[in-house]
Amino acid sequence: MSSQRRATPARTLADQLRGWPDERLVALLGARPDLATPAPQDSAQLASRAATRSSIHRALDGLDRLELSVLDALVVVGQTTPERLVEVVHADPDRTAAALQHLLDLALAWEAPGGVRALTGVADAMRGAPGPLSGLRPSSPEPASPEVVATLVDELSPAAQALLRHVDAHGGEGTTGAARRTVTPADASSPAEELLARRLLVPREGSTVVLPGEVGLALRGGRTTTEPVDDVPGLATSSRDPDLVARTAAGAAFDVVRRVELLLDQWGVHPPGVLRSGGLAVRDLKEVARDLHVDEGEAALLVEVALASGLVAEGTQPDGSPAWLPTDEYDVWSGKPMSERWARLVGGWLSSSRVPSLVGSRDAAGKTWNALSPELSSGLAEEARRLALRVWAETADGEVLAAGTGTASLVRRVEWLRPRRPTAFTDLVAAALAEAAVLGVGGAGGLPPSGRLVAAGDLPGAAAAIDDHLPQPVDHVLLQADLTAVAPGPLETEVARRLHLLADVESRGGATVYRFSAGSLRRAFDAGWSAAEVREFLGSVSRTPVPQPLDFLVDDVSRTFGSVRVGHAEAFLRADDEAALAALVHDPRARTLGLRLLAPTVAIATSPLDVLLPRLRELGAAPVVEAADGTVRVSRPDLQRARSRRGRRPAGAVEARQVAQVQAVATAIRAGDRAESSRPPTAATTTPSGALAALREAIESGTTVVIGYVDNHGATGERVVEPRRLDGGRLSAFDHRSDDLREFAVHRITGVRRA
Repeated sequence: MSSQRRATPARTLADQLRGWPDERLVALLGARPDLATPAPQDSAQLASRAATRSSIHRALDGLDRLELSVLDALVVVGQTTPERLVEVVHADPDRTAAALQHLLDLALAWEAPGGVRALTGVADAMRGAPGPLSGLRPSSPEPASPEVVATLVDELSPAAQALLRHVDAHGGEGTTGAARRTVTPADASSPAEELLARRLLVPREGSTVVLPGEVGLALRGGRTTTEPVDDVPGLATSSRDPDLVARTAAGAAFDVVRRVELLLDQWGVHPPGVLRSGGLAVRDLKEVARDLHVDEGEAALLVEVALASGLVAEGTQPDGSPAWLPTDEYDVWSGKPMSERWARLVGGWLSSSRVPSLVGSRDAAGKTWNALSPELSSGLAEEARRLALRVWAETADGEVLAAGTGTASLVRRVEWLRPRRPTAFTDLVAAALAEAAVLGVGGAGGLPPSGRLVAAGDLPGAAAAIDDHLPQPVDHVLLQADLTAVAPGPLETEVARRLHLLADVESRGGATVYRFSAGSLRRAFDAGWSAAEVREFLGSVSRTPVPQPLDFLVDDVSRTFGSVRVGHAEAFLRADDEAALAALVHDPRARTLGLRLLAPTVAIATSPLDVLLPRLRELGAAPVVEAADGTVRVSRPDLQRARSRRGRRPAGAVEARQVAQVQAVATAIRAGDRAESSRPPTAATTTPSGALAALREAIESGTTVVIGYVDNHGATGERVVEPRRLDGGRLSAFDHRSDDLREFAVHRITGVRRA
């Protein structure tokens, strides 16, 4: 006694939005930018381009738990009045009404003459997706009143009531088993039959039964959920001095700018190579962590932020090998004030899709994620960062996230705000909080005024707000007798760069300690410094006299520096006649060979050997090639040969191939003639079930049939076949066209008839 759903024509989004006033369409575009078109001509054109499935999914992903529950209730109840919808949602009526209005603004629901209804396609998009849905099925086309449903439930036996609640708690769907599907309440002999007889369970195709939405509402007290859906999780906070938060964040901001600057200065001279699969090698990342005195996770964050900010990119070294190099933007960036440089880094991090927190972990295949890897990105990363900062900014001034529980409470709040997002989204939110603390967006568990401006998207304002709290740079150090220099504060950029070339950082903190060594001083001499320039720089930046041990160390390094010289040469020339060799080196015609005398009888050349030999012969010399052991090497040109032309095929093979081709063509023609002769006067369409039945009958009787078949190119043709086996969606049959046994996909068969 199942009731039939009345067929109603499906309405597209274009039909549903047609006739909207222009001002409401403008409001829709403001709330749903994904529906905007480049240059809409009118509202009809806008509506026709708006009905896309991906648009509905994007809109649903932006709903919080309350809004999603209101939309779910609208799908369950069907077209209804706003007052009735507010009654079935377990939430505050005012907040429910506000959520409904938001759904109307997003065009996920619309107002019809008979009430409010969900947009076509919303129910399919919500089905099976993660989120706080009620699990109820849509109500029947003509649902019974709540009073009638309650009376029918009261008439059930305890066992039938328990079965009904079990079906409701497990998805609203079950199977009838051996129960009769058409039975009266008086003849019902089992709990399942009691439910079927009273239409509390509705049969569907096969042995499946479903729980109508009106019955589920009655079991839950007239609401879609038993628990309130508007309880927003609170944030676990504690009190802290706002000035301490601001100073902590400013210190972290100064450190991240200085470390990125030191990193790219180093990469500008000694750039790391690019892996074959892209990214930064593990050993290079460890070297970055060692040089910057940070752990590998923070080192990965720094290089990823530099990439996202456009300060580093993949380039090419002089030898042609790919390497990670600072960009031209870095030179402009390094000359700006500290606050503006920090804002550039934070802006790149905030809008980036990169996921530095995954560096060092393994993917599903067991492969380790490398920093700067092209695949190390997620479309949810930017949304996770912005949402985490927005929720963090909801804390009052003087309140910070509580230690241990604050981050977990913020993650729970985000889960309520974006219930349809996957589990990985919450991991990105937790990582965003940690990264914000490293970058100086937050400090000591709280957001300073600069961090709140970052959360609001005002980066210039954030730079101005943090400028007053940044530590003031100093231009001097204190040299000590133990070959160290103490910087009493953050050094000016140029002083820090030059001192970093002369000494290695030994420790950081309130004061930075640099240590001089023979290796660090040799680094400066390699860069072109002289001993006098080193002494002049040390004397200009030190508030104390240069210690004698450091002065002696500079003398020792400068005295031994350059005692061994290394140069580049492609070939050498050796001759017993000093005058002849000197004349050859000074010959103007040999200027392009790069000849230079090392001794009266030895010269070197920068030209390769295969270029040098013919040029020397042109100059009148008669050179011979010397082997590595000093003996003369005599060589002759390699013998060259052309490939022989392939002979023609034997006449018999060619004739046999032609005969086979003729036979194949004849077979195909005969099969086509047979199909044409058996074509009925009027072609009748064959349903899928009818085609399967005809194929099974042909297999049992062993008859030949003609099938309509769609090939891989979408072209429809007919084949004369003898069906042999039908299994797994594949038909195995003897094809008269190819004269061979082959398989056909059943879903591509458009019709079957006897041959």
